[in-house]
Amino acid sequence: MCNRFYHTATKFISALLTVWLGGSLLAGAADAPATNSPAKMPTAAELRAAIERGTDFLLKSQNPSGWWSTPEQPAVTALVLTALNLEPSGRFQHNRSSELNHAYDFILSSAKPDGSIQRSGLANYNTSLSLVALTTAFDTNFLPVIMAARKFIASSQADTNQGVFAGGIGYGEKYIHSDMNNTITAIEAMRLSEAALPKDKPASPIAEPDVNWSAVATFLQNCQNLPSVNKADWVSDDAKDRGGFVYYPGESKAGGVTNAQTGRVALRSYGSMSYGGLLSYIYAKVDKNDPRVRAVQNWLRDNYTIEENPGLSQQGYFYYLHLMTKALTAAGVD
Repeated sequence: MCNRFYHTATKFISALLTVWLGGSLLAGAADAPATNSPAKMPTAAELRAAIERGTDFLLKSQNPSGWWSTPEQPAVTALVLTALNLEPSGRFQHNRSSELNHAYDFILSSAKPDGSIQRSGLANYNTSLSLVALTTAFDTNFLPVIMAARKFIASSQADTNQGVFAGGIGYGEKYIHSDMNNTITAIEAMRLSEAALPKDKPASPIAEPDVNWSAVATFLQNCQNLPSVNKADWVSDDAKDRGGFVYYPGESKAGGVTNAQTGRVALRSYGSMSYGGLLSYIYAKVDKNDPRVRAVQNWLRDNYTIEENPGLSQQGYFYYLHLMTKALTAAGVD
């Protein structure tokens, strides 16, 4: 019972952490200082108290129109709804209040004919995060919107004519190619929303909308600092980078190192994207013994810290903790 509570509480706190950096997730990396105090495992009572404070804050900060923080980005409201749905006691799922129904009305009113759920851009983030909120409600009335959102996300996956960006998903309007952040958000929504798909309907010759998971794994490989499988010119030969991830092929938020003789720039791996890479390989169901999975696990083990985002210092620190929590939980690491 205690282990189940910790597991559920971990998922909920991870969701709350996403809410607290929600605006930063949509606009860029979250910056915050880390503490130097040693980590201490919270007690079950301390976890429950933290959850109560978090839920109380969220419930008190809802706009009368149903949304949280901004009406322009449904993703922020979706993050709150997901956090409340994952509250360990399940009280928000079992007895949805009028306030939460109002929030879901806002999400549903943001759905577009093409299946996206958005109001003013950032189509992938808004659609994917709203899809998770709809899925975690376990409400069959949401199924048509869930199916349409899955179809939209699947249609957003880059195809083979986009070279090293094929298989991933990007912003769309910011730049056309894929990146790790957008891809992580999208494939997480696709995997989690599988739980909402009907299990007992007759077989159909038309496949359910889904991404090409093999292509996803190839895109992840193209973002990994691993010379044995990624032959791109930017891939680092330095053992300190081997196995880690960058933001997208040819771009790392941690910068690069220029060879003085050849002028070649080798990109540096960094923490948040490397945990995102591990999590994404798990979502893509790449075998845990695959050399690519082993390599990122080794990089994460060698660079483990909760004091900073390795390679970026304090930049994106809370996002780093968020992805660390998700990836280690998905990997079954205590």
